[in-house]
Amino acid sequence: MPGESSTHDIIIIGGGPAGLTAGLYTSRARLSSLLIERGLVGGQITNAEQVENFPGFPEGISGIDLGQRLHDQATRFGLETILAEVTRLELQGDRRVVKTTEGDFTAMAVILAGGSSRQKLDIPGEEEFTGKGVSYCATCDAAFFQDQLVAVAGGGDAAITEALHLAKFSSKVTVVHRRNQLRATRILQEKAFAEPKIDFAWDSVVEKIEGKDFVQSLRLRNVKTDQYSDLEVAGVFVSIGFRPDTDYLKGLLPLDEIGHIITNEKMETKVAGVFAAGDIRQNSARQAITAAGDGATAAIYADKYLT
Repeated sequence: MPGESSTHDIIIIGGGPAGLTAGLYTSRARLSSLLIERGLVGGQITNAEQVENFPGFPEGISGIDLGQRLHDQATRFGLETILAEVTRLELQGDRRVVKTTEGDFTAMAVILAGGSSRQKLDIPGEEEFTGKGVSYCATCDAAFFQDQLVAVAGGGDAAITEALHLAKFSSKVTVVHRRNQLRATRILQEKAFAEPKIDFAWDSVVEKIEGKDFVQSLRLRNVKTDQYSDLEVAGVFVSIGFRPDTDYLKGLLPLDEIGHIITNEKMETKVAGVFAAGDIRQNSARQAITAAGDGATAAIYADKYLT
């Protein structure tokens, strides 16, 4: 286990497909490599019940299994891993100091692959009922809503994937979407429209989450007519997008208006020796396979930087 103030050639922040692939490449390049992850190794993909579009798995693979395989492959070549929350990145000459809840770690180069977190609705009742009917992960919590009415807020790939998973447990799933058509890929749309347990509240947003001890209903507003309605549910799964985990980098690196890190095609940031890969960077395709490609690219150019 790395200790406080330990020094490495390279530090990778984030243990999703981008970070794990970067760690595989840097370790195989015989660079002393440390990966820092604050949660579950594998990142957001661990929430996916089944990943069907990662090459090499024609029958699909669970997100947890894919993350574990990526980690096993990287550690086989010497990647060290520590669970900690990164609180700050400091530049000290040609060294980069990563401050964490488990101590400080120093390297000559850093790859930022911390990914993103689910956005919240920021409406009345959301915080109050989190864990009491408000959830951000159907894979984690769907079984708690066996034969109950639930809703999903969102209309992209993640939201429809959540709805399809919930349909295996709940009696009815209402997808609440602010537009009159889904943003999800065509194959997911086809599956959702073919699922009799899923219906849709089009042109609508959730304005308030109501209940007593647990969620009991949602206050919906139609964005076209401005009319309100109540939807009786035992739970609501929020899936309206992601926000990059870059708060600790403000003032240090150029970020776009949402907070994504700006890089060039080599995954280089404006700061020498600091690279970014995956969902955390601007214009990411937000796919596991492209994140892995970013991680490999960042690792290759980090190696060139170091040598």
